[in-house]
Amino acid sequence: MLSILRRGTAAGLVALAMTLATGSALAAWGDLNLPVGVTPISRDVYDLHMLILWICVIIGIIVFGAMFVSIVLHRKAAGHAPAQFHHSTFAEILWTVVPFVILVGLAIPATRTLIDMEDTSESDLTLKVTGYQWLWKYEYVEDGVSFYSSLAPSSRAAIYRDPWKVENYLLEVDHPVVLPVGKKVRILLTADDVIHAWWVPALGMKKDAIPGFINEIWAVIEEPGTYRGQCAELCGKDHGFMPIVVEAKSEDEYKQWVAAYKAEQQTQLAATTTSSQ
Repeated sequence: MLSILRRGTAAGLVALAMTLATGSALAAWGDLNLPVGVTPISRDVYDLHMLILWICVIIGIIVFGAMFVSIVLHRKAAGHAPAQFHHSTFAEILWTVVPFVILVGLAIPATRTLIDMEDTSESDLTLKVTGYQWLWKYEYVEDGVSFYSSLAPSSRAAIYRDPWKVENYLLEVDHPVVLPVGKKVRILLTADDVIHAWWVPALGMKKDAIPGFINEIWAVIEEPGTYRGQCAELCGKDHGFMPIVVEAKSEDEYKQWVAAYKAEQQTQLAATTTSSQ
């Protein structure tokens, strides 16, 4: 890049622009933006975010462009004298009406998205999530499955050693959440001690888990895969050690997982009963 800058020509500037537009540069820029996600809500949020972003960019170009043109072309050194006026009725109406129209125009898609976020009706599956200091409890209401999910031993062991050698450091758990693809999952959020927040960026929503209160979110995961998140509310000294891992599987694989987990629980219960006798 330095060699390109040293050319000091139009060709050098073009070459620099092409260099910045390479795949790696665009990928790095993409990491700074809001992720698209794998749910309908996450796409709606992303589209709304990009719409507002570009409107702000256009407004910024117009406002700062007018400022710079005025500063450069109408400066005193160029022989321009300042205009003498007290107020302009047209300008006052213009800068009142234009922002009002913009805000009303943005309120329509924003309100539609917010309403969709709160619509947990007609769900296929209900997952109750309870936050603790400092782990999560998951209960599958219809399937009768429940378990605790905490930081994976590999991450915990690496805290005082070399975290860079551990894959998904602080973002791995011992028991991930398994959810079916293409099904509307209603997620009930609460907490046992302090306020936590259940947040998986790929799912598009985050909401607080509050003791004595139940919040709701929902998700329809459209692509199989592993999606990671973490507690997003400062909840104590181990707040940074409350990761969330969601494994999205096909409906058949999900049913197999439920059956296998129930069988494992029954085996463990039978072994515990036998040992206690």
